[in-house]
Amino acid sequence: MTVFASTDYNAHEIVSHFHDPASGLRAIVAVHSTVLGPAFGGCRMYPYADDEAALADALRLSRAMTYKAALAGVPFGGGKAVIIGDPARDKSDALLTAMARFIDSFGGRYQTADDVGTTVGDMAVMRRITPYARGLADAAGEPCPATAWGTYHGLRAVARHRFGRRDLAGLSVAIQGLGSVGWRLAGYLAADGVRLVVSDIRPEAVARAVRAFGATAVTPDRILFEDVDILSPNALGAVFDDRTIPQLRARAIAGAANNQLARPEHGRMLAARGITYAPDYVVNAGGLIDVAHEGPGYDPQTVLHCCAGIAETVAAVLRRADRDGAAPADIADRMAEECLAAGADADKPLVSPGFRPYDIGALA
Repeated sequence: MTVFASTDYNAHEIVSHFHDPASGLRAIVAVHSTVLGPAFGGCRMYPYADDEAALADALRLSRAMTYKAALAGVPFGGGKAVIIGDPARDKSDALLTAMARFIDSFGGRYQTADDVGTTVGDMAVMRRITPYARGLADAAGEPCPATAWGTYHGLRAVARHRFGRRDLAGLSVAIQGLGSVGWRLAGYLAADGVRLVVSDIRPEAVARAVRAFGATAVTPDRILFEDVDILSPNALGAVFDDRTIPQLRARAIAGAANNQLARPEHGRMLAARGITYAPDYVVNAGGLIDVAHEGPGYDPQTVLHCCAGIAETVAAVLRRADRDGAAPADIADRMAEECLAAGADADKPLVSPGFRPYDIGALA
């Protein structure tokens, strides 16, 4: 199958494959758009079933990054890098160095950071070769909690829209995935008095959440179908499809996992079932906002303040979806495309960190 024949191809500017036999690296970089700035997207390492699955992930995630950046108001376009391999077994400094050379070859047109299967430590290795590996660690060696903080505020906006709640106390939330984002999100929600149901493929992570937050543990095959107020997917994508959507019992969905909808029509299926869906690339924009602030004068507290603004964007998407009688996923795409069209007509970039090139209320 060629790139152009892929159902996930969407007028991408660049799709490039790279193989380094010495390190075993096999990777794909997809640049979807540079209309609003250099393409940015995380570097994901995953044991894909085949090359077509890796290509589909790169194409879908890079497009989502374009839309994410447009609605977040940051000076980036959308891109994505995927490395085909098991990070636990195949990752090495030699592989990361080869990947850094590949990224550097784009001359800044594509920039990356840590993602599923890579870490801020990996980015530090890659920065020995290229300045286009972003993502800073805090004093403890951990990334800024921007994605989790933004997801928390996006979830609060969903609760206010769906349930008329200014607080979360007493609501029930099912968290799928207790990685860095899911774990921090669980802590924020527990502090608000939320009743948590949790699942992860790592039993030790689940046991820790039960001890720390009084969460109820369920198996990974059950978590999507729990009878809760809000379902929060924070693992891998494509969890909502023809099979899972009819079985959902949550009233709303807000999570940080990328590409939660298997296909665009599944957003409409959720709307038809009366399930309020906060589009994933709106909710999980915190990491992108964090990277946009990197540089002299970087202040994590300023980043978190900007991430709290994700609530405003989520609320605007949901209001317009109600007004237009459309699925929130379609509305978010429409709003992002309006921002991209404005950027394409401009003589200079419309966006800069912490500044929106549009009135989010007007778009709603």
